[in-house]
Amino acid sequence: MSELYPLKFEPVLKEKVWGGNALVTRFNKKPVGSLNIGESWELSAISDNESVVSNGFLAGNNIEELIEVYMGDITGDSIFEKFGTEFPLLIKFIETRENLSIQVHPDNVLAKERHQAYGKTEMWYILESEKDFKDIYRFQKKYCQRDVLRGSHNDKLADLLNVERVYAGDAFFTPAGRIHAIGAGIVLVEIQQTSDITYRIFDWNRKSSGKEQRELHTDLALDAIDFTATGKNKIRVGPELNRTKNIVNCEFFNTNIIWLNKAINKEYYSIDSFVVYICLVGEFLIRWDEYSGKVSKGETILLPAMIKEVILEPLMETRLLEIFINSENSY
Repeated sequence: MSELYPLKFEPVLKEKVWGGNALVTRFNKKPVGSLNIGESWELSAISDNESVVSNGFLAGNNIEELIEVYMGDITGDSIFEKFGTEFPLLIKFIETRENLSIQVHPDNVLAKERHQAYGKTEMWYILESEKDFKDIYRFQKKYCQRDVLRGSHNDKLADLLNVERVYAGDAFFTPAGRIHAIGAGIVLVEIQQTSDITYRIFDWNRKSSGKEQRELHTDLALDAIDFTATGKNKIRVGPELNRTKNIVNCEFFNTNIIWLNKAINKEYYSIDSFVVYICLVGEFLIRWDEYSGKVSKGETILLPAMIKEVILEPLMETRLLEIFINSENSY
């Protein structure tokens, strides 16, 4: 069996009615046809959307095929025991030219019961926000199902929700069950469980391409909402030069921000997990044994779990996200 190496994948671009062109013009995505791109799936194990390797001798193989062959060498032994050949995270870039729907995602228990799938806990890291003054919504205080139904039917659901100003560098952690929406004029990275289950509650009376109002899932959503989750939840972690700073550490993923202007050595002997790097600003080299590969703004690279030590060498001042799963967490 040939040795693994840091892996890049072909992004899966998603046209959305609320999408734009920032991912193409500023984050180096290459669309086919429309520039109305709302999402770029960087690393995905979702059925019919599996990420395909774009570099090295494994190019053309998808993530599930890699895990079938390399098993825990890709994901980590404990993660492979839990998830088998399904990669446990879905990682995206998202651009919103309009408000996204007000929505909620089920947790693991409800998702398994209804869909034989995993739930969806997620986080966002904000890359751009027009005029640094856009909104994300959450409950202002405790409400009940009747309040949500009334608000949805009367186009007043947003009035129940908390509004927060959004700036580049902000982060938001949204456990399954939390009602939420991403406001217009934002570019962000989303890190989530491998799940594509979304219950839309209100969609601003938006029409689909067929000119009909988009489907809502209000009845399903009511059982999924955590009505005790209220208040603001913005996370602001100021990066420190040539250091790793934690943003979110939960049972499903650990996300750090790294700001570099010189080479640093990264060691992963204490974790039993793959590592994902997402380049947000600048570009860097990742060096391992005789391997050296460049990662530029907008690119994502997967470090297989068998690789325990790399050097990150910035080619200019660079910021990147580092994502892995803590083996001691009960995911």
